[in-house]
Amino acid sequence: MKKFKFTIHGNVYDVSILTVEENIIDLEVNGSSYQVEVDKTIQPVKTPRLVRQRVVPDTETTPAMGTGAKGQASGAGIIKSPLPGTVLSILVKVGDPVKIGQKLMVLEAMKMENNIDCDKDGKVAAIRVNPGQSVMEGDVLIEIGA
Repeated sequence: MKKFKFTIHGNVYDVSILTVEENIIDLEVNGSSYQVEVDKTIQPVKTPRLVRQRVVPDTETTPAMGTGAKGQASGAGIIKSPLPGTVLSILVKVGDPVKIGQKLMVLEAMKMENNIDCDKDGKVAAIRVNPGQSVMEGDVLIEIGA
């Protein structure tokens, strides 16, 4: 239902268009219902709608169970691919301790090398990809344990 407010010769009209079928329009003007016929068939406007995909975060975390320094990101979580590409190299092994900002792997996307950095302190619990493997945006690359 579309609502309009018209002012004609100083008089205000509240108009609600209820339905439009071919050239017949059911509408309501200031509470009174009317059925109006127009000279030509009204084509509904097809306006394209931009729908953005949800942005996939780099990591998903679960709260740390231990004690950590205040303001320090620590605990279990996963590192996801920020964009589609190919894994060039993996710079850590399972069991390695990692720190915030440490480079974990290199991902090639669109002929450019992208560093995948760690965003929490912890240990590498699992590596879900291999060098040379193609990945899509949002694929799990590495699991970080507490």
